[in-house]
Amino acid sequence: MTSVPSKLYSDDVSLVVVLLDTNPFFWTASSSLPFSQFLSHVMAFVNSILLLNQLNQVVVIASGYNTCDYIYDSSSDASQLGPENGKMPSLYSNLLQKLEDFMIKDEKLGKEQSQRAIKSSLLSGSMSMALCYIQRVFRSGPFHPQPRILCLQGSPDGPEQYVAVMNAIFSAQRSMVPIDSCYVGAHNSAFLQQASYITGGVYVKPQHLDGLFQYLTTVFATDLHSRSFIQLPRPAGVDFRASCFCHKTTIDMGYICSVCLSIFCNHHKKCSTCGIGYTEVSTEGISFLRTACLFSFLRLFIFGCGFGYNTGQFLAKLNQILPRHQILRERLQKHDLSFRSICIVMMLHKIII
Repeated sequence: MTSVPSKLYSDDVSLVVVLLDTNPFFWTASSSLPFSQFLSHVMAFVNSILLLNQLNQVVVIASGYNTCDYIYDSSSDASQLGPENGKMPSLYSNLLQKLEDFMIKDEKLGKEQSQRAIKSSLLSGSMSMALCYIQRVFRSGPFHPQPRILCLQGSPDGPEQYVAVMNAIFSAQRSMVPIDSCYVGAHNSAFLQQASYITGGVYVKPQHLDGLFQYLTTVFATDLHSRSFIQLPRPAGVDFRASCFCHKTTIDMGYICSVCLSIFCNHHKKCSTCGIGYTEVSTEGISFLRTACLFSFLRLFIFGCGFGYNTGQFLAKLNQILPRHQILRERLQKHDLSFRSICIVMMLHKIII
């Protein structure tokens, strides 16, 4: 018989951190799925996770439009699954009581900050809290259950949270924590699509919200080890659009700072993030750079292919020949360009060809 310590850290023991969207702006306008019905599906799902394995852990974080907080932690009280005198299990009663207190506090903060018309929930804050909790579990000892984050979101994305959300996503990727997403809103969430894609999680937008519990149990109840044996749903596409740093709006095309990689919807003479200044290059210089790069690259590419050079030898030959073009050097200096720029452009041409 397997001992308790070895079973505690087996591959089927999970730590599921559920991010629960409690934004009243969304739920009051939602006619397809009332919040009470949504909450009943979620509590049944949490109960099923705990019943799958007695060593599973579940943490629920409520995401309001002004704040976020922990409302349930199964590891704090292991006796919360038993009934109380034949009435509602204490799991439900404690979770509902803390959720009610949280929503009252969130509404109070909304009245104090009425000038901020925020319609999106605080997804970045709840993600950060989930990652902090998981890091605390990681550092509690050499053995721990396999953690994952489940985002139950309905509110639209808040472009003003783009930087914070992306930082949380990359932190989860580095910690190898998958982010699963179940979006019940009208349109797809670009934030959650990118989060699930980057971290290796699962993104699902249920077509029939009446069967939400079935979606949750069949897709998100499986542990990470069992996912390699089943066929999980795959999204049809991922929206990789970013939000600009200046107006916090979603854009299709923009300008990127070459130093700090900040994104702007309009051209700026100075980066507002890192403070670096940009120098403008004339149209004549840009066209000359393109022509010189194309002809020089084609000459080197044909020369390299004719003699059977590999990629490393080709780039080495490129670095040897470029400094010898004195005329090219003078023309580049005239237009305030550098050999580093032309090397980068040539390498890009190499990748494209």
